[in-house]
Amino acid sequence: MDSRMYVLKFPKATIDQPIICNLMKLYGVEFNILKADINRQQEGLMVLELLGHKAKLKEGIRYLKELGVGVERVASRIGRNDDKCFQCGACTGICPTGALALERPTMAVLFDREKCSGCGLCVAVCPVRAMTVTLDHSAL
Repeated sequence: MDSRMYVLKFPKATIDQPIICNLMKLYGVEFNILKADINRQQEGLMVLELLGHKAKLKEGIRYLKELGVGVERVASRIGRNDDKCFQCGACTGICPTGALALERPTMAVLFDREKCSGCGLCVAVCPVRAMTVTLDHSAL
């Protein structure tokens, strides 16, 4: 089974629809909602992990897009400025998904965008602000 992190942007017209529930029922795609900002008066934003077989994930993403839901990989909203990063490792201890890890024996900080959930904890602890996460409504 594959696991991918996504940012979903729901148009105002779809806020009251059980889209994520239907995604699971129709395509067998499991989900883990990591962040959600849903307001009936405006569009909604959700960060979630989708788990399933690759073909089913593709079908599910196509279904979301057909409903007008904006779909974007979280990885495209995460950045690390390698010129700023001095490999202190502060981010590795706080990263809940293991997207930031120390490589032994070199002690280099490795960053795997595909594992990143966009939680932003690394941004808060980085002394030089080498990490960036843009997942708010204005960023999409």
